[in-house]
Amino acid sequence: MAETGWPSPAAEQVRERYASACRAYAALDVDADAAVRQALTVPISLHSWQGDDAAGFEVRKGSGGGIMATGNYPGRARDGDELRRDLQQVMALVPGTLKVNLHAFHAETGGKAVQRDALEVGHFARWIAWAGKHRIGLDFNPTMFAHPLGGGLTLSHPDAAVRSFWIGHAVACRRIAEAMARRSGSPCVNNLWIPDGAKDSPADRWGPRRRLRAALDEIYDDSLGIDRRLCIDAVEGKLFGLGVEDYTAGSHEFYWLYALRKDLVPCLDMGHFHPTETVADKLSALLEFHRGLLLHLSRGLRWDSDHVVLWSDDLKAALLELVRGGALDRVYIALDYFDASINRIAAYVIGARAARKAVLYALLDPSARLRGLEAAGRGAQKLALMEEMKTMPFAAAWDKLCLDAGVPLGPSWLADVEAYERRVLAKRR
Repeated sequence: MAETGWPSPAAEQVRERYASACRAYAALDVDADAAVRQALTVPISLHSWQGDDAAGFEVRKGSGGGIMATGNYPGRARDGDELRRDLQQVMALVPGTLKVNLHAFHAETGGKAVQRDALEVGHFARWIAWAGKHRIGLDFNPTMFAHPLGGGLTLSHPDAAVRSFWIGHAVACRRIAEAMARRSGSPCVNNLWIPDGAKDSPADRWGPRRRLRAALDEIYDDSLGIDRRLCIDAVEGKLFGLGVEDYTAGSHEFYWLYALRKDLVPCLDMGHFHPTETVADKLSALLEFHRGLLLHLSRGLRWDSDHVVLWSDDLKAALLELVRGGALDRVYIALDYFDASINRIAAYVIGARAARKAVLYALLDPSARLRGLEAAGRGAQKLALMEEMKTMPFAAAWDKLCLDAGVPLGPSWLADVEAYERRVLAKRR
């Protein structure tokens, strides 16, 4: 028992329970050892913007900055050093292979104001060196919001000069992503999301999409010479958002079709759909045509899409769908939420551990047996087995995974978070 009262099972107890769980899974032709080993290797990308409330570190002239995050819990990261320190604490508490997903406004420019279309790889040199030291890969995102140029519109803006600025920013980010991948030896997913849309009843839905398509053609022009094996280009659609409730230029349908045409990777953010939509069902439909997907894990509540990820039915269903389809290696998994109402380190750890749990849970699925039952027309037996899997000794396998990874077991990681808050975060007030 930790000093703060957060329990942690003893290693010997974990091994004993796991041995029993292995026998239970083996009876269903599931190799628990193999599932634990594989679950630890699946990369999960930690999003930088949870640590600083999506505010960024830009040295700005005029208005600009981040995007709305609710809450005012003390201790957010105010610069790259603080954010890297926070991420190191998170990585010590989360099992398995991790990456870090940066936004362009997390550039470190030495106190100089640098326009976004003039960003270079040197502005991320400290991030690249840090990632190399910790042997993790980096992912990247253009920052296409909260800037004096645009007024809420970017690549679909009617002013050609404004569009040109944002095209320049997006191309610069592709070059930075390529350099990050080259130096780390790991492909860098570079995801484009724009806030363009209308709050209410636009008279012209065609023009913005026509301009957006033309801008994207410039950004993803092969003559730029960017190695797409290193820079994995993704485009992210959305149903609606704050201030664009009626019309989103970069809708799901628009980007899915554009990505298919240009051989890009569509991004599905689990919080960007209608609450009644099932994201899991879309995976097999899109992967029948696209070479891969970027899956952003977030949790939508009502219209807000950016709550901390939990080990929910929706999350389990999405990962089960990928494992049952043999498509886990065709999908890039990343977190995407920002909650400033609670301890940000805890928010990271809750979401990342939930994501890893979902991967393991899916890999422990008796998929072959379920498919066999379905093919034989034994629907009742298939459904019954699916139900029985919900009460299998999954917790024993999860504890074994954490033990193997050398991270805290059970809720005992909260003691580390509380100590870090006292030692580090409380001093940032």
